Amino acid sequence: MSPLILFTVTFAFTFFLSAAGMHFLLPLLRARHVGQKILEIGPAWHKAKEGTPTMGGLSFVAATLISLFLSRFLVFDGEPAFFLRPVLLSFLYALANAFVGTVDDLTKFRKKENEGLTPGQKIALQITFAAAYLALMRLYGHIDTGFYLPFFNVVLDLGFAYYFFAMILCVGTVNCVNLTDGVDGLCASVSLVAGAAFAVFGVMVKDDGTLLLASLQMGACLGFLLYNRHPARVFMGDTGSLFLGGLFVGCGFCSGNPLLILLIGGFYIFEGVSVVLQVFCFKLTGRRLFRMAPFHHHLEKGGWSENAIVLLASAVTVIAGVAALLSLI
Repeated sequence: MSPLILFTVTFAFTFFLSAAGMHFLLPLLRARHVGQKILEIGPAWHKAKEGTPTMGGLSFVAATLISLFLSRFLVFDGEPAFFLRPVLLSFLYALANAFVGTVDDLTKFRKKENEGLTPGQKIALQITFAAAYLALMRLYGHIDTGFYLPFFNVVLDLGFAYYFFAMILCVGTVNCVNLTDGVDGLCASVSLVAGAAFAVFGVMVKDDGTLLLASLQMGACLGFLLYNRHPARVFMGDTGSLFLGGLFVGCGFCSGNPLLILLIGGFYIFEGVSVVLQVFCFKLTGRRLFRMAPFHHHLEKGGWSENAIVLLASAVTVIAGVAALLSLI
């Protein structure tokens, strides 16, 4: 299978289905008044966005599911199970995170506020699904107990401790992606670029599994951006952001180089770290390190436009992606 054909077919399927699905889903969300609630502690100008339809991530979750099904039978018919199994396990992990996001979003609507599941409930579900994912990947021989260290060209075997660090990587990254979803087009744009980096990786090392997952992520994000770019007509909700986080994590583990998640997803990680630093600094000194966390709100309060923040984040992710790919040479 030519990587160009694989990428083109999967990307085109997903982009079309994501855009078309959102076209039909948006009126339904409006009719059911599935509108976003805005936190009082958020930027004051975000109050104007209250009521914007959310849970738009359902469109690209469905699009990627259909696209993967079509690719399986139209492109990969006859491929060995060993090739497809890590792709399917990784995709199921993304769907599991989408389930957590959907429950969280629906809980917000039931409560009529911007607080859904408690942090403990979300983390418990995420740990459960991450543990199941890692266990199945190990059971079928798709991961071992070693992390390949980019730039150093060595494998660090951690033994059983590998699963502890892998769990932190899975759950932490998914939540960092979720935190990035706070500005029109931000999470989708960063995820589009991050997916492109993994797609290039797949071509470089002839890894069709990673290329397939990355093309799903790219098509989903680009189709959704038609509606989510500033000014956004719809938000993806936790349904979408947690799904994209799971898909991004899946790209890393499917590639056999999970630490690339930290490099390619550098902006995601910094968004999450900015929240931790803000809380730690405030509790320690009574002062805030940032104007507001996550970091994109710090930039907003400093006068940055939403489009400028998206451009900066995308550029940082391009640079991070290039650095990650160069680390493997």
